[in-house]
Formats: sequence, structure tokens, C-alpha cells
Amino acid sequence: MQIKTGVEQSVYAILLLTFLPKKAVLPGDVISSQLGSSPTYFQKLLRKLVSADILVSVPGSKGGFRLKKRPEEITIYDIYVAIEGKQSLYSSSGIFQDLLNINDKDICLLSDLMEEAESSWQSILKRQTIAILTNEIHKKCPKENLEKLKITVEEKMVL
Repeated sequence: MQIKTGVEQSVYAILLLTFLPKKAVLPGDVISSQLGSSPTYFQKLLRKLVSADILVSVPGSKGGFRLKKRPEEITIYDIYVAIEGKQSLYSSSGIFQDLLNINDKDICLLSDLMEEAESSWQSILKRQTIAILTNEIHKKCPKENLEKLKITVEEKMVL
């Protein structure tokens, strides 16, 4: 399993938005620029996050994006599903049934194992929130770097 960069970029975009005052917004091109992402591709990610009710989009020349939910309410799993969808990572191709000439599609040696593994990683992502990651940032990152990022965000935000 490989999580695509869109999920990673979305998590960090949301973390950037936690630096904003309550009613302020950050333009999408500013977010994509801060993350070193293509603005066109990033707009697609932002639209998915808006559709998933994670972000609010404010239209117009003074528009941009802000969090719709509190950081404590946004899980990493929510972001993953918004970007990647809810499809299962494993789908039996029927090799086992063909090998033993079995017509019963319910018999697959790997299905139960893969379902358990998927449930396990989903559980971990569901208990990790943006608030937890924000606390980790403040613990692990040098204060001067965080202050510099906060100033950059505040300079580019729209009230």
C-alpha cells in the first residue's frame, strides 16, 4: 500500500490553516506555493476537502480556504477518505478459486487477513487528529521556524 502525495499535501495544508485566526482565509495558490505543489493539482485536492466538509471555500477576490471543523474533529482518516475514497485496498482476483476449481467466491485465503490489516491501519488513522499533529509540531519543530511560518501565513491571509 502506498498513500499518494495528495493525502500528505492535504494533511499539511490543513495544518497550515490551523495558524489562521478564526474568520481568516488563505488563498489556494498561497497554500500550494507554501507546499511546493502545482496550483492546478492542488485546487482539485482543496475541492475534495471542501466536498468532504473539512474545509470551507470562500469565493471572490478576498476568498480562500479555512477549516470547517475544529482540529480535534478532523482525523487523518477523514482526510484520506476525502482524497482517496473509501474503496478497499484488497480485492480478490479469484486466483485461489481458479487454482482449486472452486465456484464459491466467499472462499479466499487472503480476504480475511487483508480485511483485518486494513481495519487496523484505519483504526490508527481514525484516532489521529489534526489537533494531535499540531501539538506534535509545536513539540518537535524549532520555535523560530514555527514563528516564521506563522508570520508568512498571516501576511498572506485574507480577513
